[in-house]
Amino acid sequence: MKRVFGVKKDKEPPPSVQDATDRISKRGDTVDEKLKKLDAELSRYKEQIKKTRPGPAQEALKSRAMRVLKQKRMYEGQRDMLYNQTFNLDQVAFASEGLKDAQQTMTALKSANKELKGMMKTVKIQDIDNLQDEMMDMMDMSNEIQETLGRSYNVPDDIDEDELMGELDALEADMGTEADGVPSYLQPDKEEPDLDAELNLPTAPSGNATAAAGRANSQVEDELGFPAVPRASVRS
Repeated sequence: MKRVFGVKKDKEPPPSVQDATDRISKRGDTVDEKLKKLDAELSRYKEQIKKTRPGPAQEALKSRAMRVLKQKRMYEGQRDMLYNQTFNLDQVAFASEGLKDAQQTMTALKSANKELKGMMKTVKIQDIDNLQDEMMDMMDMSNEIQETLGRSYNVPDDIDEDELMGELDALEADMGTEADGVPSYLQPDKEEPDLDAELNLPTAPSGNATAAAGRANSQVEDELGFPAVPRASVRS
């Protein structure tokens, strides 16, 4: 059956905008190359016409240059037409890309909207408010605990500013009267004074010293004319 009726050929997909643009661009490049060649040929004819004297030879060169100029004008028209087609295809491609971007954007928005709806079902504003309130309560409790643990013991808290300034002034006066500007309670302790030297008390007598003192007293009393009184000496 295939030999009789043949096989149905698959249809080729229609050319895309980009394919059409590429093909027209190639044609435009070909036309540009031809225009360059015609420009070079016209320049050569122009130089030849300048060097040739008026006459049949010059007229022949002018006719050739006229033919080349007509070809150039024709190719310029084709090039302009191809440029217009390329511009139209670029506009279509731009519009098509814009629509594709819009479709992708809409698809992404629909997917995001669906996800947001699902997430909003699990998240409630009331739950968030309650969580925030609990966090604030716990922070307040934590601050109270820290303040309680950091409280100082046996430290008066009722010192006002006037009392503080009075204490500072007294300390400054004390530092000014003491030597080297150091308060008395910060200076090292001095040696204890000798109480016996300050009171001018005699030293305790020993045994020999007591006997000698007795004899001296007897002599003194005799010299004064008083009766001598014997005194017992203490032997050690």
